[in-house]
Amino acid sequence: MSKHFVQRLFAAVLLALAAGGAHAGLFDDDEARKQIAALRAEASANQAAIQKALDERIAQLDAATKNRAVDFAQLIDGLKMDMARLHGQNEVLIHKFETAERRQKELYVDLDTRVRKLEKLFQEKVVSPEQEAQKEKEAYEAALNQFKVGNYQASAAAFQTFVVNNPNSQLVPAAQYWIGNAYYAIKDFKVAIATQQKVVESWPDNVKAPDAMLNIASAQAELGQQNSARATLRALVAKYPASPAAKEAQQRLQKR
Repeated sequence: MSKHFVQRLFAAVLLALAAGGAHAGLFDDDEARKQIAALRAEASANQAAIQKALDERIAQLDAATKNRAVDFAQLIDGLKMDMARLHGQNEVLIHKFETAERRQKELYVDLDTRVRKLEKLFQEKVVSPEQEAQKEKEAYEAALNQFKVGNYQASAAAFQTFVVNNPNSQLVPAAQYWIGNAYYAIKDFKVAIATQQKVVESWPDNVKAPDAMLNIASAQAELGQQNSARATLRALVAKYPASPAAKEAQQRLQKR
């Protein structure tokens, strides 16, 4: 209701009261009642218009609120779906991470096990040759010591056993050489020659080959084969001219 309308209604009421009290004036009772009725009608109309406007506004607000509620609900549903999707993705990522971490640990354990096995195998392969080399050396020296103390038969037997037990040893040529020397020492010159010839033929580049030829010449001389002995000495000088055995061979040739 407007302020102007209230002022008009208040003035009309005063006018009616004044007219009724004095029984005279510009307006009579009927006129006053008409004006009041008209003002009431106008007030009612204004009130109805205002109420209608308020109802329309409320309806608009309610509709807007409902629309917004729908939007909010959709938004909330969308957020819930996104959260559920993100949660699912997170679960997948966690599972993948745990799987990868477990696989990494398994690979580490497997790798560590393999490395340990390789280290053990490597140590066994390294230690084994060293142990074998030590055994070979000990067996060789034991047979040589028998020769040094004059046990030629025992020395020859020990060296023959060494050759059989260690066919791939680098000491085999030297062992064969000492077998020939042992047979020479017990005056079995034919066996001594055959044994030393094997050294020359099988290992011509070995350091013992020149000495084996010199011993062959010595055994030939003991058997009275002087021509063969000289031929062996000349072959020794020709084949191994820089060796100490060649110098000995030259000295023997000069004496004969």
